[in-house]
Amino acid sequence: MLVIFVRAIFLYILVLIVMRFMGKREISQLQPFELVISIMIADLSTTPMSDTGIPILYGIIPILGLLMMHILIAIFNLKSIRFREIMCGKPRILIFRGKIDEEALIKENVTINELEERLRINNVFNLEDVEYAILETSGQITVIQKPNKRTTTPEDFGMEPEYVGISYDLVIDGKVMTENLQKLGKNYKWLEKQTEKFHMRPEDALVVVISGNGSIFCQRKMEKENGK
Repeated sequence: MLVIFVRAIFLYILVLIVMRFMGKREISQLQPFELVISIMIADLSTTPMSDTGIPILYGIIPILGLLMMHILIAIFNLKSIRFREIMCGKPRILIFRGKIDEEALIKENVTINELEERLRINNVFNLEDVEYAILETSGQITVIQKPNKRTTTPEDFGMEPEYVGISYDLVIDGKVMTENLQKLGKNYKWLEKQTEKFHMRPEDALVVVISGNGSIFCQRKMEKENGK
């Protein structure tokens, strides 16, 4: 039992490392070759994990081989547009200028019901509101609504909103994010002054965040009861 436990932990760590090398895509955004490799890695890891009669190298070597294969394909994808089209396919327009392309639906095996479902996922509930619908290589559908149905923006009214940058975590669970402070050109003393306004030290905070416009959000950590 101990051997199985150790093998499982080792293979889990190995697969986790391999998946991290493969990038940060969501499952729904995986290209076909990435999905195939992910499935094969999962299958290869389970057999030596539970069967102690199979040398653990029989799982490790194929997994590393698939990782190398993924890296090579990714490199060729970056270098060659033609190779990228072969491995990942090309986006296909399903609705063009408000008209459904039946041939495109047939080639991509997409039914009208599936198309309507994908549109609803994009918060579009009427086919007549769609100008373009594009089936991406990841399988997701990008929807461009007709001009009179699109969400208005400040630009539509000739307005230019004030620039707002991104927010930064300054404290998480009482730990000061020194790197973020450095990015902002601030230091610990500045952070102390900010948290003093909330009657606490940085180490007492559950979270401290500075928004793009410079406002500070701060919340104190829950105090533990004595003896707990």
